[in-house]
Amino acid sequence: MERQLIAIVGLGRVGSTFLAELLGQQNTGVEIVAVVEDANTPGLELAKASGIKNASIDELVAMGNSLDILFDLTHDATARKVLREKLRVSGNLHTIVATENIARMILMLISSGADLPKLNTGIEY
Repeated sequence: MERQLIAIVGLGRVGSTFLAELLGQQNTGVEIVAVVEDANTPGLELAKASGIKNASIDELVAMGNSLDILFDLTHDATARKVLREKLRVSGNLHTIVATENIARMILMLISSGADLPKLNTGIEY
């Protein structure tokens, strides 16, 4: 099975829940190679305990085409813009940037009843 290397940016309520569910899956072909989180959240603690690196956006961008999917769960329009611009400037046409909607769909498919917290951010995607 081909492995998909992923990173999660933002480990607040949504990112922490998503990370925990992904880590609970066995033999899925998904490897979480990095997270990005500035605050001390439960998700960051879980990532550290699981041996997942807390990287910077620049470190993620430097991973280039080796990163398959980047889940942007920041809920911050400015952070989203910066992330996408850095990927564009790097010339990375391989890494897919996925948002909360994709994370919710994946969670519905893999979980046994868990749901991402509902947020009203006012951010349009």
